[in-house]
Amino acid sequence: MSILNISAYKFVALDDTAALRARFVERCDALALKGTILLAPEGINLFLAAPRDAIDRFLAWLREDTRFADIVPKESLSDALPFSRMRVRLKKEIITMRAPAIRPEAGRAPHVMPADLRRWLDQGHDDDGRDVLLLDTRNDYEVAAGTFENTIDYGIASFTAFPEAVAADRARFEGKTVVSFCTGGIRCEKAAIHMAGIGIEHVYQLEGGILNYFEKVGGAHWRGDCFVFDDRGAVDPTLAPSTPA
Repeated sequence: MSILNISAYKFVALDDTAALRARFVERCDALALKGTILLAPEGINLFLAAPRDAIDRFLAWLREDTRFADIVPKESLSDALPFSRMRVRLKKEIITMRAPAIRPEAGRAPHVMPADLRRWLDQGHDDDGRDVLLLDTRNDYEVAAGTFENTIDYGIASFTAFPEAVAADRARFEGKTVVSFCTGGIRCEKAAIHMAGIGIEHVYQLEGGILNYFEKVGGAHWRGDCFVFDDRGAVDPTLAPSTPA
C-alpha cells in the first residue's frame, strides 16, 4: 500500500487563522496532498493523504512553526487516495461542541495510554481497584461500525448533544473510572474536560483515540471496525481499510 494517511490535532491558541490558511493551501498544493485541514482559534485538526515522502516533507514544514512542533500524527496505509481534493477550512471550533467554557488549549485533559487501558480492561479494574467505564463520545453512525466491548454510548447524532446526554447520566459514573474515547482523540478530550467540569471524578481520555489504540495494542476488547471520515469508510484493528477505496 503506497498511500500514507495521517490524522492529527492540537488544541493551541491561534490568532492568525486566515494567514495560516493561505500558507497551508500553498504548501499542500505544492506537495499534491489530499484531505482536509481545519483551523480555528482553538487549534488545528488535519486529515491528509499522499505518498510518504510528500507527507514527511509537509510535517517537517509544519513543525517549523513552534506551535505545531510536537504534533505526532496517527498513521495508516491504503492502496489509493481516500480523498478526492484538498480543503483548508476556517471554523469556529475544530470539533463543534458549542460549549465555549471548554477550552482545551488552556490545559489538556487527563489521559490514559493505550497499553494502560488494555491492562485495565484485561484485569477488570484500574490500578486503584475502581471499575472502568468506557464512554464512546462519537456519533451513532460511527458507533455502528464498531466499538469497545461493554461501552456506554448515547446514540447521539451530533457531538453538540453530548453535554446534555452525559449530564443526565452522571450518577452512573460515581465511584468509577471513566475513559472517554473517539476516533483520534479530539472529541474525547473535550468530553473529558466537560465531564470533569460538571463534577464527575476520575475521568480520562484515551490518548490518541481508537486509531492510536489500534496502532499501539491492536484490537483487544474491540468489536468491529473504526469509522473514518474518508473514502475508506472504516479501518480494521490492523489499520487496513475495511471498505476498499
